[in-house]
Amino acid sequence: MIGKIIGTRMIDTIEKLREEISRHAIDSQEALEEFRLRFLSKKQGEITALLKKIPTVAKEARREVGQQINELKRLAEERLEQARKQIHEGSGALAEIDLTLPGRPHPSGSIHPLTRTRYDIQRVFERMGFVVEEGPEIEDEWHNFTALNFPPDHPARDMQDTLFVEPSENGDDGVLLRTHTSPVQIRVMEQQKPPIRVIVPGRVYRNEALSFKSYCLFHQVEGLVVAEGITFGDLKHDLHVFAKAIFHEDVRMRFRPSFFPFTEPSAEVDIWWEDETLEGGGRWLEILGSGMVDPNVLEAVGIDSEKYTGYAFGMGIERIALIRYNIPDIRLFYENDFRFLDQF
Repeated sequence: MIGKIIGTRMIDTIEKLREEISRHAIDSQEALEEFRLRFLSKKQGEITALLKKIPTVAKEARREVGQQINELKRLAEERLEQARKQIHEGSGALAEIDLTLPGRPHPSGSIHPLTRTRYDIQRVFERMGFVVEEGPEIEDEWHNFTALNFPPDHPARDMQDTLFVEPSENGDDGVLLRTHTSPVQIRVMEQQKPPIRVIVPGRVYRNEALSFKSYCLFHQVEGLVVAEGITFGDLKHDLHVFAKAIFHEDVRMRFRPSFFPFTEPSAEVDIWWEDETLEGGGRWLEILGSGMVDPNVLEAVGIDSEKYTGYAFGMGIERIALIRYNIPDIRLFYENDFRFLDQF
């Protein structure tokens, strides 16, 4: 008789707890923990306490009471999990947020000065009708030297200047890290008939001692134009347009005679850089090399040098960036110092 009375009371208690669990407000992390401790704690939880009283219930009522307690426990667990998801997803989280606080900053990165300079150079030449081409950084000796009219005994082929992956056996079959982007010009001329109007940006490698003005790798942008009737005047015009766009509208330029194996005639190009601290108010700064494509280069790739002429130029992106941003040391581009990079 007493067991039946206890069973009836427990069923009443279960119904009461079911209503409390359903109505219980859980709108914060603190309320979530309070709910868990009150109903589901293994030591002090009210559902745990009911489970411990099952042996006192009459045998014929234990099964029903046990089932109802298990259903009550599942209800509490589902309610707890639902509330936890709502809080984590933001529902009810406003109670824990001080809306008067300023937002948390999320610092964003910036474009590296070399990348920015490359994109600026590309945009200038793209507006002039040039197409951007790229090629492999690991090159063969024929494309890197021979096709560009470098003689077999040219110093640039020496091991102390060029980084060879596989040394040459006969002066023409070596594999190396390209020393300039000019091999891509050869590859373009092999695959495309004139007219050709391309620029070739990319990374190049040389066995250089590291200093404020030299590094073992750097970036170049080279240009190539091949068509009928191309003259040195076309070269001067296009480079003048480039210099005005990259530096300033009133830029002064000069062409100095020079020598490159793959161009004839060849010229270094300087711009006048104003600096009041220097005698004369400034100085001439070299920015690139240029010249008319040597007929031997055209013939090496099967282009008729009697019908077509062309010009080529090449510049170091680092050199242009050093001048534009007044940076004193090329090594700063590669040290990943945030104090330097944050300026850009």
